[in-house]
Amino acid sequence: MTAAVLQEILPTAGQTKIGVLTLNTPATLNGLSLPMCRTLLETLNQWAADPDIALVILRGAGDRAFSAGGDLHSMYTGMQENATGKAWDNTHAREFFAVEYELDYRIHTYEKPILCWGSGIVMGGGVGLMMGASHRVVTDTTRFAMPEISIGLFPDVGGTWMLSRLPDGIGVFLALTGAQLGSADCELLGLADYTLAADSYEALLQRLQAQKWDDGMAYNHAQLRRLLLEKRPADAGTPGPLEQHYTEIRQRCGGNDLDVVDQALRAFANHQDPWLQRAAKTYMRGSPGSARLSFTLLKDVRFMSLAEVFRLEYIVSLNCGVQGDLQEGIRALIIDKDKSPRWNPATLEEASHKWVQRFFEIPWPAEQEHPLGKLGKAN
Repeated sequence: MTAAVLQEILPTAGQTKIGVLTLNTPATLNGLSLPMCRTLLETLNQWAADPDIALVILRGAGDRAFSAGGDLHSMYTGMQENATGKAWDNTHAREFFAVEYELDYRIHTYEKPILCWGSGIVMGGGVGLMMGASHRVVTDTTRFAMPEISIGLFPDVGGTWMLSRLPDGIGVFLALTGAQLGSADCELLGLADYTLAADSYEALLQRLQAQKWDDGMAYNHAQLRRLLLEKRPADAGTPGPLEQHYTEIRQRCGGNDLDVVDQALRAFANHQDPWLQRAAKTYMRGSPGSARLSFTLLKDVRFMSLAEVFRLEYIVSLNCGVQGDLQEGIRALIIDKDKSPRWNPATLEEASHKWVQRFFEIPWPAEQEHPLGKLGKAN
């Protein structure tokens, strides 16, 4: 049986080596399962303590995707098997989100260089892996998005932290529309650091292996940056659609009134640009509850630390398994594939500020500590 995560240790011209982690489920666009997250976390921890590993590469198998997100089939099964309907009794969800979020946080705080090869589809859980890497590469095939509104979730895996720190209006637009970004827009927003050709990975790997990486952590980071900048195409390409409409999106989607944003997004359905039309249609087909929840979170987490955001997202994610539209969204999109979700609440007016507060209630017993309580705290 082929491993879902491939682990390779490659030689270099010096004494140290390169560790490569490959998400190896291309048939499901390298979607993240709980065992995959465990393997990634355990291996990263091992390599962090191994002086022979100078840097880490994180990539996806195949040409179509780095990772299209999480394992929604297992998530759906976990919700169906939760007989009590209580958030804490969904054992799969509480284990999956705890391990996935700890993994994402570990990548954010990793001292050694991590090169994330974000080619092809980078969505949902894939964004969570890529976001924290020290050297984030996108390519001419990258399709970067947080499309959770289409399944009744919210931009988790630290996505609320990431989007809330973008210029006012931009993060809200991306959260509510699931709009896809190419390499140019990813670099514009600081969501990626380098753009390389999609077919240049093998040549880059050979170049990395030809180097010595034995002069310390700071040197390794600097040398990796230099090599990646050398591989950038000379032609920067044309501006992406978000850059072309940057000012308009900021003006229409900024502020603290979701009703105003709602009207603006609906108006984009009649825009002359097909990219904005698609964004508007995705929003209008999406879960009104997810729209309210995402908007609320982006406002609430703006001044929180990354660890605090992951702890809050964990609470909200567990509650999404019993309170909101997640089960129905996965059913409609992935299980039955009828693409006709019956959202509840059905309108933004019903998904009020008062309604959304249910997602912030602590789901575990009073004596239970937060499963992610140790994130960001010294041992």
